[in-house]
Amino acid sequence: MKVIKGVLEEELENSLRMKKEYEKAIKALPQGALVKKEIRGHSYYYLMKREGLKVKFVYKGKLPKEEIKKYEEAKRFRAKYRNLLSQVKKQIAFLRKALRGKEIRSVS
Repeated sequence: MKVIKGVLEEELENSLRMKKEYEKAIKALPQGALVKKEIRGHSYYYLMKREGLKVKFVYKGKLPKEEIKKYEEAKRFRAKYRNLLSQVKKQIAFLRKALRGKEIRSVS
């Protein structure tokens, strides 16, 4: 039984480490999402981000394609990391419940 408990504890440590890494990766990405608005036939870009309960739009003007791609890539990575973070949080909860549970006593 100690072997299984040791494996679960090791997996919990790995999951906690992965959670920290995912949170760090999300923080490293630029905040907000780029929004394109067409005004009188011209394209203008705004950075939309949340500050508390409010959503703020920061004017960015006309942007080069490289910067637009950077924000699109950041949006894709943020979605990926949030999904992974959600999965690892569920795994951590499961492992903690499994470790907290009563040990099975063999009847011999």
